[in-house]
Amino acid sequence: MSLTRRQKWRIEKIQAERIARANRAADDSSDLELDTDNAKTGLVITRYGQRLLVECNGELFQCTGRRNIELSVAGDQVLFQPTDNGEGVVTALLKRDNSLTRSQKLIAANIDELWLVVAIEPHYQFELIDRYLVVAENANLPINIVVNKIELSDNMDKVKRDFSMYESAGYNVSFLSVKAQTNIVDFKAKLNDKAHIFLGQSGVGKSSLINELIPDLNLRVNEISTKSKLGKHTTTNTTLYHIPSGGDLIDSPGVREFQLDELTDKEILSGFKEFKPFIGQCKFRNCAHINEPKCAIKTAVETGAINPMRYQSYLNLIH
Repeated sequence: MSLTRRQKWRIEKIQAERIARANRAADDSSDLELDTDNAKTGLVITRYGQRLLVECNGELFQCTGRRNIELSVAGDQVLFQPTDNGEGVVTALLKRDNSLTRSQKLIAANIDELWLVVAIEPHYQFELIDRYLVVAENANLPINIVVNKIELSDNMDKVKRDFSMYESAGYNVSFLSVKAQTNIVDFKAKLNDKAHIFLGQSGVGKSSLINELIPDLNLRVNEISTKSKLGKHTTTNTTLYHIPSGGDLIDSPGVREFQLDELTDKEILSGFKEFKPFIGQCKFRNCAHINEPKCAIKTAVETGAINPMRYQSYLNLIH
């Protein structure tokens, strides 16, 4: 059984305390003297400027960070020391499992799964889906697919055939209708004990899905606004929310519809994960998998090991 995030915190706490001691030694004498026996492990809920909200045992602490500590963001695990009036000082940043960066800006950390939300209307586009998948694969972030608004489809058999190529490639695909409450209970169960981010184009129903998962989202936003004194700007910050049915949601409005980066041909190739067993098996080392003879990837397409539509998408992306 894999460890939960909170179990990992406890296991890593000793290491974090060592990091904190090193950080304290590196600080100059003008820094605030803190009670070194009162260190706590916490979860960063949101960051606003140089301050951040850290959660520990259900309580929120408004914290600042030591000057020599790397920038922390929503999802980070930190060691901090409470001071007075619900405030504290972050003294160490625990090692991250991963992070999400857009336009060279750190957005969130320790993400267990990305969910690409597409819909029947506006109708899903395979090439756009593949671009998101390629970006996630290159960032080593697990990604799944949600097909939303299935109540609008008059041919679900075709929709499921369309997405079978992604399931065959190893992606989890969920077919949902928030409006009709189709498959919602099963979907919520997939989110337990993990931290998630939802991505996708405007209009596919991300906000409706998030509100379904967290019915009291507005109350949560108001609570964080009050605690952080951030006010209306809370809605533009990347913030972690706990899902009542289980799991966490890292909501980053600016990332929900992020523009996809320009990708190199090498990144595009490595982003098609069902291609990976065949990479390096071609006759020519510099094979581009287009017209070259004895190409292992083209052979895999011909034998059915790679879906022809996915291969065509690869060709479209590299041109």
